[in-house]
Amino acid sequence: MNSTLLVNIARFILLLAAQVLLFNNMNFLGYINPYPYILFIILYPVNGNKTGLLIASFILGIIMDMFSNSGGVHAAACLLLANYRPYIFKFSFGLSYEYQTVKLNDVLTPERFSFILIAVVIHHVTLFLLEVFRLNFIWEIFLKTIFSTLFTIIICITIIYLIKPNKR
Repeated sequence: MNSTLLVNIARFILLLAAQVLLFNNMNFLGYINPYPYILFIILYPVNGNKTGLLIASFILGIIMDMFSNSGGVHAAACLLLANYRPYIFKFSFGLSYEYQTVKLNDVLTPERFSFILIAVVIHHVTLFLLEVFRLNFIWEIFLKTIFSTLFTIIICITIIYLIKPNKR
């Protein structure tokens, strides 16, 4: 079995377990819900199988929906993020993405930060819009998106630096 595949399987299981056991129990002031499980989609290899990413994203989202009892909103948000991921790469990295020289586990640069920010915003806007599904609550959707995005980005960057391989 390929080592990249094993790393992705381990990342999938660990992020999902951390989300279900730890982060689903966090709800600060009703607006801050961290969702670092999307780090699996963000850190998926650039040259990885696109169909595999879509299938894994759907499975990730549907498992989250089962644990959250949320009726498919996580699956839809994960699929949308996985589908638009190449366009976010192209927007954030430009020509570097074309030659597939992108590594998100390296030092945080403005390009990497913009990629993570855009990916988290797309996921959260989709998630909270589908969760509420009423534009009467647009202000609450906006607040939840902003605060949850900030908190999720902080957690994601922390996790990236914790799992980053040391270069000696």
